[in-house]
Parts: sequence; C-alpha cells; structure tokens
Amino acid sequence: MTRRSFLRLLSAASLTALTMMSAQHDRAWAQGKPGVLRVAMTAGDIPLTTGQPSQGGEGIRFMGITLYDGLTRWDLSKSDKAAQIIPALAESWVVNPADQKIWTFTLRKGVTFHDGSEFNADAVVWNLDKLMKKESPQFDQSQANQAASYFAPIASWRKIDDWTVEITTKRVDAVLPYNLASLFMSSPKRWEELGKDWAKFAEKPSGTGPWMLESFKPRERAELVRNPNHWDKTRITKSERLILLPMPDANTRVAALLSGQVDWIEAPPPDSVPRLKQQKMQIVTNLYPHIWPYQLSFLDDSPFKDIRIRKAANLAIDREGIAKMLGGLAVPAKGMVDDKHPWFGKPTFQIKYDPAQAKALLKEAGYGPDKPVKVKVIISPSGSGQMQPLPMNEFIKENFKDVGIDMEFEVMDWEALRTRRRLGADAPENKGRHGINNSWAYWDPDIGLIAAAGSFARVPVGFNWGDYKDAKADELALKAKAAFDAAEQNKILAELHTRLVDEAMWIWVVHDLNPRAMRPNVKGFVQAQSWFQDLTPVSVE
Repeated sequence: MTRRSFLRLLSAASLTALTMMSAQHDRAWAQGKPGVLRVAMTAGDIPLTTGQPSQGGEGIRFMGITLYDGLTRWDLSKSDKAAQIIPALAESWVVNPADQKIWTFTLRKGVTFHDGSEFNADAVVWNLDKLMKKESPQFDQSQANQAASYFAPIASWRKIDDWTVEITTKRVDAVLPYNLASLFMSSPKRWEELGKDWAKFAEKPSGTGPWMLESFKPRERAELVRNPNHWDKTRITKSERLILLPMPDANTRVAALLSGQVDWIEAPPPDSVPRLKQQKMQIVTNLYPHIWPYQLSFLDDSPFKDIRIRKAANLAIDREGIAKMLGGLAVPAKGMVDDKHPWFGKPTFQIKYDPAQAKALLKEAGYGPDKPVKVKVIISPSGSGQMQPLPMNEFIKENFKDVGIDMEFEVMDWEALRTRRRLGADAPENKGRHGINNSWAYWDPDIGLIAAAGSFARVPVGFNWGDYKDAKADELALKAKAAFDAAEQNKILAELHTRLVDEAMWIWVVHDLNPRAMRPNVKGFVQAQSWFQDLTPVSVE
C-alpha cells in the first residue's frame, strides 16, 4: 500500500466520523459548562488511582500529578524551554560529600492529604514501604509494578525526624531527583480508614495534589474536583471540575470535540487538523522529549542481534514520508534524542532514508526482497505517545517489504503492551517477538539513555527490554550516573548516545510534536516541553 493509499484511508475514516457528528455541532456547544474541563484521553481505561498510575506518561499526566505530589516535581509553567525538576513535598535536599549514595531530604511543613491528615516523614517511609517492602502490610504489587523503574536506584530509606528523610541509593546516582518526581505519596490514614484495602482506596483515594477524585467508572469516566487546600496556593485549580474520558480511537475523539461532548482532546489525527481549525478549535503543539521507536530483542532467536539488519531497518524507513502523512506533526529522528539536544553527540552512523544501502546490508547478511528476513513486533492501536500507531506501522511495513524485511504484527491494548514491555524480551509471553513499538521519552538521563541501554538495567528494574549488552555503553552509562555536574554529565551522555546510534540499538522513527486540540473557550493552558502538562491554570469560559 502506498503513502497516498494510507492518506486516503485515514481521510475516509475521519471524514465519516466527523460528518456524523458535525451536524450536532452548534446545538451541542451548549453541553459544556463554565468551570468544567472535559478531556478525551488516548487511553482505553481510567489510569490506576491509588498513587502509581497505569497507562504510561498519560496516566501520570491525568491521574498522577493531578491527585498526588512527589518529593520533587516538574516545572511545567514554561513553554519555551525543557521542563526542569524543582522541589515539591521536599523543600530541599543535599548529598553527603563523604558518601554520595546518601541523600537527605528536608520536607515541606503544613501539607495535608485530601482527608486532612498531615504529610510528614512517617508518610514518606510508609509510601516507600508500600512499593518496596513486600512484608509491609501496605505493600501493593500493582503500584510496585508501575513504579519499579523509578524506585530501582533506591537501596534504603529512613526517618531522621518528623521533617527529614534519608534515602540511600544502590550506587552513586545523580539522577535520583528525577525519579522521585514519579513516586507519589498516598495517605496512610485513608488506607487505614478503608480497612487497609487498596481496592477501596482506589474508589476514594487521598493524595496531596491540586485535584481530588470524586468518582470514577472503569473504561468510562473519572471526575476530579478542585482541592482548595493545596499547599501551593499558586496552583489552586482555575477549573472547579475535571472530567477524564477514555477514547482510544482518534476519530471518536475528534467527533466528540466537534460535537461539544469534550473541551480538549489528546493527539488529534493529522488529517483532522484543517477541519478543526476551520471550526475555530485551538491546535497546540510543542517540542518535547519523545521518540517513536521499535525497541529490539538481542536474544539468540532475534534477527536484530545482527547489526547489519538493525542498520538496514533504520535505513529502510522514509521518515519524511511519515512526517508528511502525519501532517507535519512529527520530526524525522536521527537517534534517541533530537539532533539539537546536548546529548546527541557525533554518531558516525547516519540515520536516513537509504533503501539501496539497506538492501546492500541485508544482502551481506543473506537476505533480500526475494528472501526476506522475518520479524515479529508488538504494537498497539493507541496509547500515551503512540501517535497514530496503526497507519504508521503499516507505512513502515511497506518500507521494510521493499528492502527485504517481512514484518508481522501482534496488536494489543496499550496497557497490555506496557505489561509485555515490563516483562522483557525473554519472558515466555514474548517468545518469538523481536521488537516492541513502545513510545519512549528522554526527559531524564535514566529513562532516555542510561537505563534503556545498561546491561545492569534489565526490566523491571530498568528499561532494557531486549537484553542489550555492550561494555562501552555500560561504562559510559555508569559514568554518567555518577556525574553530579550537569555539563560533565551532558558530555558523557553525548558519548553514550553516539555509541547507541552507531550500534543501532533500536529503530528510531520520529519525534512527536505533541499535538492536542481544544475548544476556543479553553483558556490559560501553557504547553510545556514535557510528557506531563499542568492543568491547574486551565479554565473553561
């Protein structure tokens, strides 16, 4: 199927959905209410509500930083520079100069959970126990599964006094403050009140965040209301109520926006953008640390263990064609990070569209269009950061076929795919699968490079799905993890990225421009250069 055929297919599907709903457009406009923000997510279900959300980055965006806070948080108030880590429930922290594995955090006083109980050092210890101490009464495997990669660097923790906590890492780890932004604090008192039952807690959760959960129904909706007592008075929500609606189908989201059923949609399909603009909808985009890749298996049964096949796959993809298919809402990738990023380095392997060179590499490996190498990859129809995965994967499948790669798909729900990713390539469930199409981030050194490549960071404690092993990459990863000076760390990470691109560790395709669409009466949104967005300043007039 050609690119033109894909565009026709996308346009026809979108046109059908939009036509069905646009007739209701003017009448349905009145369905919205001032002070109520209704958001259509790409997720197929409501993220886990107990403290550590499911559904990837989108889960953290809508059910993590809304209901909860961590010791640190991302500053999402600016659109003109990448989000940075700032203090949250911890006011400050220091590293022990005599032993840089020991961190001391001074906690913020005067913070209360939604149930009115006090946040203090006991609450921090209790929450770390709930994730990492299996013998503790409050240990919750579901939350531990979601948070495993974030608490992986932590060896031990203890209360020093009511407002001071000490955390010791397994090795010197300058990245720890980034990880702590995704470890959220749930209320011990609420858990006790509800009979020490996480299922009941899920229905009536209590965090310290700017929103409080009023109700939710799986796969249908969640309703959050303003927390008037949030400790950061600059982040008291402008909207009184936030309604979250799972809508994994992109065209359904567009139709819901045009019909007035929602005020805001994530990831509008590119062919719908002209129509949305015509109807005066706001289209907001920005750079953010995103890559749409195939993570590869390096097990003995994987063709991708051969660097020639990995390089051929990277050279076979018409990234400019994909960006055009996506309406310009993506940028061709040249590696894990964008080429203006301080971690990019100077790779010698140039990732570009060169089918002739791809064929030459495959021929050298014993394959070609008349004798294709067969690969099987796991994909999803939607999900956080997945963009428009079905047409994108079909496009790439045709590119691969042209050079001699026969790609078969196993399609599954986004959260099911994430579960497969956490299991690793060598899990029985993943036997015979040679790659996984899981959108990825590089918001911090760990998720972006170190724990994606280090052989010491196999899932679930890290992000190395495919059992990639390279001594040079390990050396650089550990060196970067121990670098507390930002300039020094950036220099090491640039060397690491250079190594990973030259090794063609993954197949990198495009960087998303993070589009979302909203009605003209949605005001106050600042699109941060991040996977996460702050909904507290957003209002509906």
